[in-house]
Amino acid sequence: MADSTPYRVLARKYRPTVLSELVGQDVLVRTLSNAFQSGRIHHAFLLTGVRGIGKTTSARIIARALNCTGPDGKGGPTINPCGVCDNCRAIADDRHVDVIEMDAATHTGVDDVRALTEGARYAPVAGRAKVFILDEVHMLSKQAFAALLKTLEEPPPHVTFIFATTESRKVPLTILSRCQRFDLRRLEPDVMAQHLGNVAKKENVPVEQGALALLARAADGSVRDGLSILDQAMALAQGATGGTVTEQLVQEMLGLADRNRTLDLFDALLAGDVAGALGNLREQYELGADPVLVLQDLLDLVHWLTRLKAVPSSTDLNARTAAEQERGKTIAAKVPMPVLARSWQMLLKGLEEAGIAPDPMAAVEMVLVRVAYVADLPTPAEVVEKLQSAPASAEMTARTRSAPAPAVAAVVPRPEAPNAAQPVPPWATTSSRSGAEPARAEATVPLAAAPKPGPTAQAAPPLLSFEDVVRLTGDRGEPRLRAELINGVHLVTFETGRIEMRLHQTAQKDLANRLSKRLQEWTGRPWAIALSNTAGAPTLAEQQAAERANRLAEAKTDPAVQAVLAAFPGAEIREVRDLVPPAPADVPHPEIPDLEPDDS
Repeated sequence: MADSTPYRVLARKYRPTVLSELVGQDVLVRTLSNAFQSGRIHHAFLLTGVRGIGKTTSARIIARALNCTGPDGKGGPTINPCGVCDNCRAIADDRHVDVIEMDAATHTGVDDVRALTEGARYAPVAGRAKVFILDEVHMLSKQAFAALLKTLEEPPPHVTFIFATTESRKVPLTILSRCQRFDLRRLEPDVMAQHLGNVAKKENVPVEQGALALLARAADGSVRDGLSILDQAMALAQGATGGTVTEQLVQEMLGLADRNRTLDLFDALLAGDVAGALGNLREQYELGADPVLVLQDLLDLVHWLTRLKAVPSSTDLNARTAAEQERGKTIAAKVPMPVLARSWQMLLKGLEEAGIAPDPMAAVEMVLVRVAYVADLPTPAEVVEKLQSAPASAEMTARTRSAPAPAVAAVVPRPEAPNAAQPVPPWATTSSRSGAEPARAEATVPLAAAPKPGPTAQAAPPLLSFEDVVRLTGDRGEPRLRAELINGVHLVTFETGRIEMRLHQTAQKDLANRLSKRLQEWTGRPWAIALSNTAGAPTLAEQQAAERANRLAEAKTDPAVQAVLAAFPGAEIREVRDLVPPAPADVPHPEIPDLEPDDS
């Protein structure tokens, strides 16, 4: 005749009944054991930690410890409740009248807490102490917490509060300060695997060591999750493998990637073997592996290899086999740290993309292609070393040495003196001195911009050019007017006291009047501003853009820059900067800021 007793899941069947049975919570066990032995039992406890770690179980054990009377009915509070007295059995069956367990996620209002505090005033009916267990206490409302404060601070001597929460930071400090807090720890993978193995032995179900490691990893520190997954694996193994929980069975059940296949996949990526990497992914996908989990396993592998390379003596948190450990050490020894860091960043970004992509498989494939494509690219340090060791002309060698490390610098000569027919803005030119070495420019990897000269200290500077006028507007705190002169004025003629210009279509119509008024205030003499239909010179902003384009084009012809662009396909020059600051002119010119955002 079949057994009619309903099946109890492992998470309930092997729930601890005394504190000594709690796994991995040594601090809680020692503290409460000493408190019960010395009689220093607090009136309020806060138990916090991840889901399934034993918070509610610990609260019920404390309730039994406070109310246990022993087999003879004469015992006192004990950390090891007997489990046979009326109080112990009633609490275990959730029917003890003096142990009130409230779900704070459902009863969140002030009326629920008020009813609880009203009941706390009355003496216990059947037990020695009244115990109030509030699960997920952080869900209480602000008013409910306020209603609980006074009773929690000065409770009747027969009352004990036990709070459990996964979000302790959401509990008000006024509540936390009145409780004894215990942070229940996640179980380490090796401790979890050992606990699951012990449960499997009690159930007479053989489990492979590799399967236990995978189950412990999937549990993520939660004992309840681990037992639930083990329960599922045991049920699956009854018809699949004759009752034995194998590593392959757990992989198929959880949709996990085979670790050896993950190592093979990473090897293919490092070798730049796109076809091999995509084939490996497809094989794992056909075997039931989730492509997003494959990417997560790659991230975990890169993290482990980085730890191995940085700290060879570090422990493995995921309980890898000896063969995997040996292979990982071999890979870590040959892969440079910059490559691991680059792989981590690309995989992490790819994981985010796969989470929002309509087809995760396609997104993961694109990530693998990107990682494999850049796998054989040299690091910036390797490019610098190759450029420095490559044969070059004496002039190029001298220029390369003048570049500040660690940036890759392209040294190009400054342009010749500007042609009078094509005005060049003064901030883009440098006055040359007799016998002085030509100024040089830096391209590709940008360094910090050179400090900009501060405003002039002259009270009434001479205005000998339109650029002097622009500089003066900046010195006198007129940034808006200065910007209009840079972007909206086509200069026709300039004389001291008279400016003829054509306004750009974006310029304000009253620009001439405002400029005339300001110049008269600053110089003490009248200024005539004439508007003309003559085309005039390009605006200062247009001149700067043309100069920048010329410098970029000139930089591209430099051999060092060409070598860098060849080493990094797809790279481009964003900016050219001076290695040697230009010599100051006799009359300082206005400093015109870049008009385009520095997106390099």
